Amino acid sequence: MAQNNNHNGSMVLEKKRSVSVDSTDEVRVLNMSECEKASECLWDAFAVDEVMRYFLDTDDMATCSEDQKWKLHCNIVRYLTAAHIQKGIATVIGPDYDAVALWLPPGTNTDDWLTFFRSGLWRLYYQLSTEGKKRFFNEFAPLLHDTKHDVLGERDNDSYYLVWLGSKPSSRGKGYARKLIEHMTVRADEEGKATYLESSSELNLSYYKKFGFDHTMDIQLERGPKPLKLHIMIREPKSIASGSKGASAKIRML
Repeated sequence: MAQNNNHNGSMVLEKKRSVSVDSTDEVRVLNMSECEKASECLWDAFAVDEVMRYFLDTDDMATCSEDQKWKLHCNIVRYLTAAHIQKGIATVIGPDYDAVALWLPPGTNTDDWLTFFRSGLWRLYYQLSTEGKKRFFNEFAPLLHDTKHDVLGERDNDSYYLVWLGSKPSSRGKGYARKLIEHMTVRADEEGKATYLESSSELNLSYYKKFGFDHTMDIQLERGPKPLKLHIMIREPKSIASGSKGASAKIRML
């Protein structure tokens, strides 16, 4: 679920480097030791996201306190962040982990059992309620997997996937989301690859369109009291979408 910097709501292939105070406004790749800090950014960014609440606001959790739900929310974010640091590319910007993006580049996924256990995702089988487990494991995860395959077809395993993009409320309006997106879309353009995302907020569609994403379809989560939409967007590489054979932009690998 991707999100821009303007709204509340809405998974390592590169060498890592240590944090430098001189590069806090540059995009860099996270390592596993930074998982907790990155997770803190994302759980704040998605604190009131309807999709995240979908796993928590179930009839069989009606007696749970908001504090209990918040701890479970944080665990979901923590495990998903760990999975993408381990198997994808997680990027960050800002002096205090102000904005974070979780990516799956071509040829990667978080579907294997080793990642499932190493990331902690297995713990959700015991932490989510019975209905929460059905929503997360039986509905949400298969729906996203199958939709991406259906939409991209043979390109499914040969594209960039923006899984999550979030920023701290105090860091919005600083251009961090733009830098995180462009850091990877320039690379996708160089390689001639499409970029795919799901947005949990219709308000974000116009934002992503500024970066060349097109809204292709909507899907729904249907186990709740009302259908919950996710908006599918695809960005074709500029060299293909524009039909231009111009030189591609270069990015500095981190």
